[in-house]
Amino acid sequence: MRDAGFDEARARAAFGGRRVLLTGHTGFKGGWLAIWLRRLGADVTAVALPPPSEGPNLFDAARVAELVDHRIADIADESALAAVLAGIDAELVIHMAAQSLVRPSYADPVGTMRTNVVGTAAVLDAARRMPSLKGVVAVTSDKCYDNREWVWGYRESDPLGGADPYSASKGCAEIVVDAYRRSFFTGEDAPIIASVRAGNVFGGGDWSVDRLVPDIARAVAAGTPVTIRNPHSVRPWQHVLEPLAGYLQVATAILEGDRRVGEAWNFGPDTDSVVDVRTLADGFAREWGADGPRFVFGDEGAAHPEAGILRLDSTKAKVGLGWRPRLSLDEAIALTVDWYRAQHLGVADMRDVTERQIAQYVGAASASVHPFPAHEPRIEVAACA
Repeated sequence: MRDAGFDEARARAAFGGRRVLLTGHTGFKGGWLAIWLRRLGADVTAVALPPPSEGPNLFDAARVAELVDHRIADIADESALAAVLAGIDAELVIHMAAQSLVRPSYADPVGTMRTNVVGTAAVLDAARRMPSLKGVVAVTSDKCYDNREWVWGYRESDPLGGADPYSASKGCAEIVVDAYRRSFFTGEDAPIIASVRAGNVFGGGDWSVDRLVPDIARAVAAGTPVTIRNPHSVRPWQHVLEPLAGYLQVATAILEGDRRVGEAWNFGPDTDSVVDVRTLADGFAREWGADGPRFVFGDEGAAHPEAGILRLDSTKAKVGLGWRPRLSLDEAIALTVDWYRAQHLGVADMRDVTERQIAQYVGAASASVHPFPAHEPRIEVAACA
């Protein structure tokens, strides 16, 4: 366990009773953040597309709809978004709704651009008309950078770009955020607009297609092997709670009126968690044990190329916010396997599992100890029954 800058008492003071608009709460990261925002005492209105109609998802498993004012709309449909937000006067907007996958962006590039670029503009336009607005946290991606396959991490000042439709859409989203910041949110009393970028995030409750960890979880449940494409691709892997803690630190500063956070921020792992796909897969196999996944390594014949290496430099967040990654890669894997195992065996309340993992993450960090100390045991299935 590593010491870190997230202060839950400070966040509770900032968020308690505040009106927050969250987009994308039916997704993986958005679901985790919705649960965490309620833990902090926020009054959350949430807008997103419906959750998937087939297969498991975090939104249903953790009963997220019970925790928020749950509303359905396509953010790229400006009239539909305006209708669903009629009468909403949020103090903070956290924009997470997105088409979040690289490979599907090749199948639907126009839809990806519409959601990630036009949708971002629509959300910001709705936000700027809210009289009580203090600020916006817009979530993009580490893939917003023009990836040159460098061995060092990208900094917030590096050029934006993208060779695939998804990456290009995220680079464009960053440009949209900056344009709104400089066009409509100027002046000492204007709302504060920040953008936040994270690496490859994993954790319990992600069932997205074409993602390594969900593919592993599905294969374990089905008893089938997992085909690992591009095993040598290097990514900045991190548990979902790591960047969310960073997003909340930025949001806390916004609610406190700190204008210095109205910029772009990277939240990536330390170098020991920047590993290739095979190393991460092997870590999951070790943690799962005898009933864990079996792998077939190699290229499955993908029609489109994927980046070979991508790293983030989070020095700015560490110096400017005091943010630090808290979990080692092995600890992040252990949390994730615990979550999926509990759901797979069907003996746990998955909202309880999710809330307890947030509590463990926050509580352990404040004590600067291993995230599973003796008085707060690691979540096991038996403990969740």
